[in-house]
Amino acid sequence: MNSHVITPGPYRATKLWNEVTRLFRSGMPLRKHRQNFRHYASCFAASAAVEWMHQLLRNNSNFGPDVTRQQTVQLLKKFLKNHVIEDVKGRCGTEDLEDNNTLYRFPTTSPLKPIPCPASGSAPGSVKKRPSFRDREGFFKFRGIKKEHEKETQENVDPALQAGGENQPIGEQQVPRRELTVEDEQEIWKDITTTHLQRILGVASLDEVLDQRYVNPQNIVHNMTNVNKHGVVTLDDKTNDLPHWVLSAMKSLANWPKYDSEQPSYPGFERDVFKTVSDYFYSLPQPVLTYELYELFINVLGVLQPQSERVAIEALQLCTLLLPPSSRRKLQLLMRMMSRISQNVDMPRLHPAIGTRTLMVHTFSGCVLGSAEECDLDELLATRLVSFLMDHQESILSVPEYLRSAISDHIQYLRAVQVPMDGVSNVEASDEVCAPMPIYAFCRQISGAEFEQQKLESSQKAMEELLEMLLTNQNMSEKDRRKKLKQFQKQYPDIYSRRCPSSDKKSKNNTKPKIKPPLLTIKKTKAFSIRN
Repeated sequence: MNSHVITPGPYRATKLWNEVTRLFRSGMPLRKHRQNFRHYASCFAASAAVEWMHQLLRNNSNFGPDVTRQQTVQLLKKFLKNHVIEDVKGRCGTEDLEDNNTLYRFPTTSPLKPIPCPASGSAPGSVKKRPSFRDREGFFKFRGIKKEHEKETQENVDPALQAGGENQPIGEQQVPRRELTVEDEQEIWKDITTTHLQRILGVASLDEVLDQRYVNPQNIVHNMTNVNKHGVVTLDDKTNDLPHWVLSAMKSLANWPKYDSEQPSYPGFERDVFKTVSDYFYSLPQPVLTYELYELFINVLGVLQPQSERVAIEALQLCTLLLPPSSRRKLQLLMRMMSRISQNVDMPRLHPAIGTRTLMVHTFSGCVLGSAEECDLDELLATRLVSFLMDHQESILSVPEYLRSAISDHIQYLRAVQVPMDGVSNVEASDEVCAPMPIYAFCRQISGAEFEQQKLESSQKAMEELLEMLLTNQNMSEKDRRKKLKQFQKQYPDIYSRRCPSSDKKSKNNTKPKIKPPLLTIKKTKAFSIRN
């Protein structure tokens, strides 16, 4: 059965609902049934629909093999409520469908949900107004700003102000650049992280799937720098941490049967401890992944395909860096506990009918991912995401060193080329580097697409200048230079190949095995003694 790939973008959950609806209506077998001495054509029994839909969802990469039969029943209940199906007497609007032989049929009207037109409103998470250039004086206003921007600025000066005279404004003022502030550096952390994420998701603008107001650069910095030796986030404010009794319960389950001897032990004790942990997480005011980032994580499922597992891991690495530190810490500890319990062969069965791994996924999926407003596919999508998170928690919830290194090098470079207000350079640089930074006084309003294009161009320029710094920095050891260049080449192969085409050719040529020269044959000579 043909299934369309729902790529990342706005309203992805609605598109997935329509896709599942389309597959069900086009593929579910219909036949003639008899019920209460009457015959009904082109209908199906509820149990047959559950069986067919269950196999469809398990084999669909958007949902995966962790979907249970009960979840399938819940989806069909929502189908009945939303008039995707109706009983053979034409009744719908309730959720009283059960896994039995009750007969249902498809209505003649289209059950697909409308997707808002971009022209009539902004996509979820989009920001309507965008400035043409960054409001901040520093950061990304590099010395290489293109001449067409300069020309465009001059062309958009109010004609009434171009009449001449002493009050004529100057389109470009030469002022010395200032040093980076803490706020500038935080914006660098934010912009480089979100630019990477946009590239991985393959969306034209990250605003399609994320409200930029919820991206706090302080969260990114904290999540990447304040970690313990196990890679878990540490908190400055302990009041936001997990309560001691919850940490103790989670540690007991993760290390079972090696738990604290002071804790009680009785048959079924581990089940009570497990319920205590799950009750705490469901008592939180919002899911661990937060309501604000719901749309973003739903879209990550668009790249979570069997052939692109590495891409999904990298995307989730970056998404989880946007979480508040307290939420990221809860996620790390929860996923570690779930992974260790599911792999522990000594752990007694926590449920008489469900396997331990399946129990972990279905117990905690609802408290990890959820939307502020009820979504018809919340449960299925959360199951798919939590299953992947648990299986790859070590990689996903670790700090991406390539990103931290790229940000650190970029900030170091920008610090080096800044000119203090007294006009004395921080480094010995050329006149071009030390030239005053132009401040543009008049800018026209541009569209969001143009803004994103300028943002990408600025990021490209930043990476090119970072590469140049790595190649020319005399204070860097050759070992560090090779290491950082190797990381840069891996992350930005196109930029690297344009700057160092000969290196690529050389590396390809060096793949051929070298022929060793023949060993020299040394003729042994007889040693004569001078003694008789």
